[in-house]
Amino acid sequence: MIRSLRFRLAARVAAAVAGSLAVISVIGFVGARLFLDREITASLYSVAAIQASSVTDAPSGVMHFHEWDLTPEEAAQVRELNRFAQVWNAEGRSLLRTQYIRADLPLDRAALSAAATGHIVIREQMFEGIPIRSLFYPLERLGPLHAHHVLQVAAPLTGRNRMLAQLFWLLASITLLAGAVAFLGGWWLSRRVVQPVHDITDQAEAIGAGTLASRIEAHADSQEYERLVRVLNTMLARLQQSFDAQRRFTADASHELRSPLTALRGEIEVALRRDREPDEYRRVLGANLEEVDRLSRLAEDLLTLARSDAGTMEARLESVDLGNRARALVERFRVRAERLGVRLTVRGTTGATLLDVGLIDRLLWNLVDNAIRFAPPGGHVDVSTNRRGEELVLEVSDDGPGVPAVDRERIFERFFRGDAARTATDSEGTGLGLSISRAIVLAHRGSITVTTSERGGALFRVRLPALSTQAFEVRRAPVVSHT
Repeated sequence: MIRSLRFRLAARVAAAVAGSLAVISVIGFVGARLFLDREITASLYSVAAIQASSVTDAPSGVMHFHEWDLTPEEAAQVRELNRFAQVWNAEGRSLLRTQYIRADLPLDRAALSAAATGHIVIREQMFEGIPIRSLFYPLERLGPLHAHHVLQVAAPLTGRNRMLAQLFWLLASITLLAGAVAFLGGWWLSRRVVQPVHDITDQAEAIGAGTLASRIEAHADSQEYERLVRVLNTMLARLQQSFDAQRRFTADASHELRSPLTALRGEIEVALRRDREPDEYRRVLGANLEEVDRLSRLAEDLLTLARSDAGTMEARLESVDLGNRARALVERFRVRAERLGVRLTVRGTTGATLLDVGLIDRLLWNLVDNAIRFAPPGGHVDVSTNRRGEELVLEVSDDGPGVPAVDRERIFERFFRGDAARTATDSEGTGLGLSISRAIVLAHRGSITVTTSERGGALFRVRLPALSTQAFEVRRAPVVSHT
């Protein structure tokens, strides 16, 4: 059963207080009992010494007790304070008893035998329905005339037991009352402790998809809740950023999809307005095919990013030389680069390592394609691959307009539009190439950054782990920086 935090706090406070008082009460009760028992035993010793002297003070050996002269009514009133006495011989025959008891005291044969041999013995017994404590005192200590006589002195324990019972109920009542008061106090105190949580929860519940810009302000200045409020506000900020990015992505994707669809529809509508020659239909179909290709590339890129977001993009590792893959891909761009007047160079080697060939080829294609598109006529695009310890380093640089420092954190976002000189996409691009490149790098547990090249353009630097298959499976993904 789920209980409220207030109830649990109050119950714990009450349990702590009641438990502490219970321990103190037990200690006090035991201490009081030991004290009373010690006092009763001391009084028995004192009465035994007095009565033993009185019993044995006659030279003739005649025994008598030193007793108060009380009426029966007075004796009944002080019965619990009175001490009963009786003298026994070693065989257990009564020789003398106090006048205030109507029958012999209960005789413990083992205690009598021990006392007859000179030992003092104490026993707990019952006498006429009440508990008593008896002391068996050997009278031979006071002279040879009483060598086989034993004095039994008894004290009623009813007063002690009644006092202990009253003390027990008093301590139990105090403990229960203190526990109840502690529970009520804990309930009140926990209300004040929990109330800020309710206030923060109410403000958090009031924040919806349309109000993500709002922040929690309740108890933000309280030292105890400052961290909680700060963490929640940080989470809201991240959610707002993700929501805004998703909204921008949806809007940009819709725009990118609408453009080729609009072009397709316009071409088809124009073609259907009247009968045309076969050559005109072929031209329209050719233009439509280009738009379909563009839509296919965009759909494929969106699917790739969706797989990355869902965590299903996994690198299928096989032995490959990154340097050889870079040289092979650069050769595929030679004709295009020469047509645009861009010089392509590739250098470096890495040796065989574990990579996903398909993903790495796409990464190389995106970075080199991006560099060629933004390199000016007569410009240069350099591709280099190196192995530095346990890292593979791929660098693609150009001498184009570069990436402003303010955009280097966001250039890998989907459909990001920054400086038009660098981020404008041509008719062949989808605006998702760099986002896909980052997803591929993350799938390989690597990092990708962009800085300024030596020629003033953009320098994209990719770092990938050069590890064995076993080491790759257990390696944790490093923190990726886009600075």
